[in-house]
Amino acid sequence: MTDGKRRRGLAAASALLGGVLVLSACSGGDDSGSGDGGNDTSQAQVDEAAAKKSSEAQIVITPKDGSNNASINNSATVKVSKGTLSEVKMTTTDGTAVSGEISADKKSWKPSVQLERATTYKVTATAEDSEGRAAHENASFTTVAPDNSFIGTFTPDDGTTVGVGMPVSINFDKAITNKAGVQKGVTVSTTSGQEVACHWFNANRMDCRPDEYWQEGATVTLKLALDGVEGAEGVYGVQQKTVTFKIGRNQVTYVDAKTKQMKVTQDGKTVRTIPISAGSPENKTYQGQMVISEKFKETRMNGATVGFTDDDGEGEYDIKDVPHAMRLSTSGTFIHGNYWGAKSIFGSVNTSHGCVGLQDAKGADDPNTPGAWFYDNSMIGDVVVVQNTGDKTIAPDNGLNGWNMSWEQWKAGSAV
Repeated sequence: MTDGKRRRGLAAASALLGGVLVLSACSGGDDSGSGDGGNDTSQAQVDEAAAKKSSEAQIVITPKDGSNNASINNSATVKVSKGTLSEVKMTTTDGTAVSGEISADKKSWKPSVQLERATTYKVTATAEDSEGRAAHENASFTTVAPDNSFIGTFTPDDGTTVGVGMPVSINFDKAITNKAGVQKGVTVSTTSGQEVACHWFNANRMDCRPDEYWQEGATVTLKLALDGVEGAEGVYGVQQKTVTFKIGRNQVTYVDAKTKQMKVTQDGKTVRTIPISAGSPENKTYQGQMVISEKFKETRMNGATVGFTDDDGEGEYDIKDVPHAMRLSTSGTFIHGNYWGAKSIFGSVNTSHGCVGLQDAKGADDPNTPGAWFYDNSMIGDVVVVQNTGDKTIAPDNGLNGWNMSWEQWKAGSAV
């Protein structure tokens, strides 16, 4: 063998042996191997050290990252276990900050303002464990959109004092098909202990009342627990609210279109009798129990808005400063002051287009007129019972006038 061939042979043998050694090392070898076994032990020590450096604090953000149709009431809560919160930031996608508060024990956080519908929010939270090691969590979610949610506009308002006839009336901005589910989320109770039942007039309106008028001095509580309740397919409630109102003195007024006199009673006793002028024979006033739903010291009344027009389509009347007007129906029945009629008509002849008129002064600035007195001594929710007009009884849903249904009829309209 020449010297060149011998060198090439040794190189090949060396490469072959090297390959065997590499294969032997990759296959693990025996436990007595000196180099690579030591590297495994070193890596385990690194992993253990890294674990010891990780925070034990565990942060949970509700709702989960990427959620849609999130609640505007109960979303964006941040809680931590095995640690305490050190910082929470919440913003809208345009960077607007949302204020919030960390609890006294630093275990939770929530917004201090009402969230908006159809808005995407981002939450970042930092917490520390007992060793001071930090943990971080992030989430983004979108609240329920108006098209996918419903709200109920209710009356009376929180904290008000109303008359004994005032029902709780809720008008929903979406048609409700799951009436039972929604009604179960609405609770009305009274300190008088009276049973309260709810009645659906249609898919958008539900009123609640007791069998008889509310008891004087009672406190009524309305609870709306509608957050997340499916009112219709894909449409969810967003309200979570408690409202209380008080029942004032018991005042019921009786209007007699035949005698053309109005008797105002409190606790069943007559406190004043006032001459009136009701609807004319051609435009009779509705009969029945009506509830004052609005009060206006002065308001405009145009016949065109309630169907009284002349041949040119103009209103048969247009009075821009009707004094001391109180609404009794949605369709336009009022009990109000009248300064344009002669004083002689009150108590003697019915001349109106369907309203009940009381003698009054232009400008609503004379406190001594019957119209001013009745206005000053009336409140939202007072009952006005109109009798002997010769017209039909007002529809129960025309205003807040559900008292014109029997208790049995009323409860028959409940969904639960």
